[in-house]
Amino acid sequence: MIKILYEKWCEISDKIRFLLIGGINAAFSYLIFAIALYLIGHEHYQLCVALQWIISSVFSFVNQKVFVFCTKGHWVEEYLKCCTTWFISYLLNVVVLELLVRFLIPNAYISQIISIFVVSVSTYILFKYFAFRR
Repeated sequence: MIKILYEKWCEISDKIRFLLIGGINAAFSYLIFAIALYLIGHEHYQLCVALQWIISSVFSFVNQKVFVFCTKGHWVEEYLKCCTTWFISYLLNVVVLELLVRFLIPNAYISQIISIFVVSVSTYILFKYFAFRR
């Protein structure tokens, strides 16, 4: 029964699966960011972003591999490609967050929510055509 449900799930468009699972990943990542920002302090928001990306990477990898792109095998190869994807996404996140905090929205909580949405598009493209390319 679980196998049938999983196969049906994998028949749904990967864009829809990415939006659903990506939403869960984004919420988990943002929660880590918000907690770190609260504990470490607002002036260290870039450190909080780094912690967010490091901690949420394994959670995100499993979700992307199993529930978004439905790939089998190649765990190590795909994880290494995901690390490359995350590094690029992290750099983009850092730049977008910095620009938002400095010039538009000084509140790091709000700026990071916006940054996550901006970065999500590039992350989907990198995952689909690089990390989990079949």
